[in-house]
Order: sequence, then C-alpha cells, then structure tokens
Amino acid sequence: MRLTGFYPVIGTTDVAESHDFYTRLLGFETTFEADWYVSLRHTADPRFELALLDPTHPTVPEGYRVPARGLLLNVEVADVDAEWERLVTREGLRPVLALRDEDFGQRHFIVPDPNGVLIDVITPIAPSADFAAQYTGA
Repeated sequence: MRLTGFYPVIGTTDVAESHDFYTRLLGFETTFEADWYVSLRHTADPRFELALLDPTHPTVPEGYRVPARGLLLNVEVADVDAEWERLVTREGLRPVLALRDEDFGQRHFIVPDPNGVLIDVITPIAPSADFAAQYTGA
C-alpha cells in the first residue's frame, strides 16, 4: 500500500470545543470547517494532520456512532518542560499523569482533551540500559 496521507479522526460530541482546543493550545490550523467535521493541520509541519467529527453524522456507519474512547495521542515536542509550563501552569489543563521521566526513554505528561482523549506530551530521553537493548534502530 502506498499511503498519500494518514491521520486520526476524533469522534466528538462538541466539535467546536475540540476545534478550539486543538487550534488554540496545540498549534493546529483549520483546513476545512463544517458544523459536523473539521480538518486540521499543524502550523509547524503540514504533514501532521487531525480531524474532528460529530460521531452521529450519517457518514459514520450505524452501530459506530459513538465518541472516541480509549484513545491516546502521542505528541513529541522539543521541550516537554516548557509545554508543561504553558499547558498546565499557565493554561490550567489538569494533568492525569504528572511530568516525569520513564526508564523506557520518555520525559512526559498526559492531559485530556475536551472529549477525554489523552494527549501524551513527550520529549524523548535516553532509555535505561534495560530498555536500550529493546530498541531496534529502525
């Protein structure tokens, strides 16, 4: 398969609130907007895309018209400490996982978006010796 694009689409009961969250706090810009669907791309790199969809819209097959659940989006950044300061300290987002270092090679924290989708904000760090051997180098 030769991909020409790949991006998550988050089913949300409040497209407008989610739209505000991702554009105001995470640096996305709008490329298409309707009351039931919004397409976004990141201002720093247009390869990073995301869409928001009212899950009750008829384009979603019957039996699947539910908001996103159990979704975790990893967002890698250059300085996770600066993002903690901006998002948690200044913007008041409530972390569900506080800023910490992980032996598997991440310094990160997790905040929920308005839908309960988890946003894991990460800066890669050197893994412990136990985990370093598990990286494939690919």
